[in-house]
Amino acid sequence: MDFHVSLAGRGDLSVRIYRQLRDAVLDGRLRAGERLPPTRELARRLAVSRNTVAVAYDRLTADGFLTGRVGAGTYVCAELPAPKPRTTPSRKGPQPKAVWRDLPPPATAPGRAPVFDFRVGIPDAALFPLATWRRLLARELRDTAGFAHYAEPGGHPGLRAAIARHVGVSRSVRAGADDVLVTQGAQQALDLLCRVLLEPGDRVAVEEPGYRMARLLFASHGADVVGVPVDGEGLDVAALPPRTKLVYVTPSHQFPLGTPMSLARRTALLAWAGRAGAVVVEDDYDSEFRFSDRPLEPLQSLDRDGRVAYVGSFSKTLLPMLRLGFLIAPASLRDALHHARQLSGWHGDLPAQAALARFVDEGLFARHLRRATKVYAERHERITTTLEQVFAGRLTAVPSAAGLHLCALAGEGTDLTPIAARAEADGAAIQTLSDLCGGFPGQGVVLGYGSIASETIDAGLAVLDAAWGSA
Repeated sequence: MDFHVSLAGRGDLSVRIYRQLRDAVLDGRLRAGERLPPTRELARRLAVSRNTVAVAYDRLTADGFLTGRVGAGTYVCAELPAPKPRTTPSRKGPQPKAVWRDLPPPATAPGRAPVFDFRVGIPDAALFPLATWRRLLARELRDTAGFAHYAEPGGHPGLRAAIARHVGVSRSVRAGADDVLVTQGAQQALDLLCRVLLEPGDRVAVEEPGYRMARLLFASHGADVVGVPVDGEGLDVAALPPRTKLVYVTPSHQFPLGTPMSLARRTALLAWAGRAGAVVVEDDYDSEFRFSDRPLEPLQSLDRDGRVAYVGSFSKTLLPMLRLGFLIAPASLRDALHHARQLSGWHGDLPAQAALARFVDEGLFARHLRRATKVYAERHERITTTLEQVFAGRLTAVPSAAGLHLCALAGEGTDLTPIAARAEADGAAIQTLSDLCGGFPGQGVVLGYGSIASETIDAGLAVLDAAWGSA
């Protein structure tokens, strides 16, 4: 491999080569078993004698960093301890703005999945038609000429048209292809709206309890984020604070409680937005999975004043790794949003967008949704039944008829934190309301059923029951 060695400065050349190669091994930049260039080749690249490089290699070999293989070359020793990358103390170097220092540490990649995985927002990867997706994606990747240039920031035209048709039929959303902006998930859609709408100090109202990642994103843009209570009908519109510029809601399947916003509250919120001159962001994050009841009209389809920005994602319906979502905003924001998309990330992964367009147009997405909804409905019913039979008097399920999770509230005075910790230690990943929502005063658990097989749900909830008894 090509490896950069600097000979700037003074001192013995062999010593400088030795130290840089040694540091590269210790830092993990040169990994165990990796082959180094031959001494003759490295000497030629550095414009030094071969003997100078050979001395450095010999010393590294003697110290146990390198090993020679007759007729094969020189390699990093495989028996070295795990590398420890050098880190710069956080107090040194440039510092971020205060708003970024106040945010909690970013989430790390999950390790091995728990035995009983009730985590929220994770779909069942086994339901995803991977073979079909490979075929569609391979077909798009063969058209290299079509992806040789930058595209418009709104995203692949075919996918924008497919999304407009899909949400128009399935959710009664009023939009054409030009109204759709393809994003890398719902979070980027929210970020774009912040960029074009908010000034530091502007007030943003969010549901309490509500989606923490959205709240943190608004705060990162310098917004004054205010929590507004949620009851059995959804967001309490009467509690919206004055001078609110943006309201973020999840009306179809409130996160994390799961209750839908009533029609009366929807119309009241739209009327309030018209009077206040505010924007309502409607996150319809998993409304496709509906098990019963007729779905209520989205805010976007009820809006007559151009106040609603509709956000959707394929992370729950397909796979999070695809990082595909969309934003349908009022026409008055279209140009600004396209500029923001271009400046912050341009158009995203065009082959994946083109493949998804075919996936939707060929009816494969609708077929996948029907199959997945049937599976998730069974899991939802099983969890609800077990809560009623096993946890009566301790947990009360919040009625819900859609999505990938359900919430169950505990009685006053119950501390679920040690119970959830004990359950996790015994193999069941259980998230509490306080885990997901921060300052919410109530106690409850939020049980995701996207990533747990139906036949293991009872065993997983038995772990929670045992943890409750021993905590």
